[in-house]
Amino acid sequence: MMIYHVPALLNECIDGLNIQPDGIYVDATFGGGGHSREILKHIEKGKLIAFDQDKNAEINKPVDDRFLFINQNFRFLRNNLLYLGIPSINGLLADLGVSSRQFDDPERGFSYRFEAGLDMRMNQGAGSTAADIVNKYPQNELKRILTDYGEFRNAGDLASAIVSYRMISPIGTTADMVESVREFIPSKSENKFLSRLFQALRIELNRETEFLREMLVQATEMLIKGGRIAVITYHSVEDRLVKNFFRTGNFEGREEKDFYGNPVSPFILVNKKVITPSEEEIRRNKRVRSAKLRVAEKK
Repeated sequence: MMIYHVPALLNECIDGLNIQPDGIYVDATFGGGGHSREILKHIEKGKLIAFDQDKNAEINKPVDDRFLFINQNFRFLRNNLLYLGIPSINGLLADLGVSSRQFDDPERGFSYRFEAGLDMRMNQGAGSTAADIVNKYPQNELKRILTDYGEFRNAGDLASAIVSYRMISPIGTTADMVESVREFIPSKSENKFLSRLFQALRIELNRETEFLREMLVQATEMLIKGGRIAVITYHSVEDRLVKNFFRTGNFEGREEKDFYGNPVSPFILVNKKVITPSEEEIRRNKRVRSAKLRVAEKK
């Protein structure tokens, strides 16, 4: 058994979930298993079902009768739970993004720190890779990805540079990817720029925002009254989706009201102000510095 992932905002997540000893809980992003192990400490006769589309995550699963690992994307949450005879759950935790193990494995191609194939598949059984995106997508689609998921103001220029580069030589490695936009990389914030670039490609390839929407809707249906959902995000695109959904019940943030003028939302916000890591936690684990936790309770 190997635990690679230092769980982010661990105590805050456990407090937010308000775990009941006989409750049924879901860890939608098992990863290294750190959050799951802590949840198991707080349940007695309850159950914990963990999802992860990365087959390698299974190596971290605890041997525990109360625990079940499902090697699938969390977008299949409802179908799997109903198949198991579970009509409702008491709580769900999702720690979005890429695990430390995935980042630190050069062959996965998630990081510009290592030269490797430009892969970035969360599920290694999937077909397309990030290299397929940068070599095959039309320029306007590349611009969309870099605007929506990387939030680059000069997305058009970056997309043009990528297309120009691939016309001369295919972009097959992480180093090729960096080189294709070399002229636009700011010297004072190179790491931040490249992180956003690789993040944008990863989100598009793995359809992360699309699947997040699906999971949140299903989780809302499955939660009992008083059940809680806790979600950790690492960039503004996902955080905006979660914030809007918790506040309004839709992803656009459109406030709807009932006949009496009261806001309509399936949730009560447990933390009205977003929860972020302490300076001490960031000192221990720099990768959590952009983490944001939101917790909501079903009405």
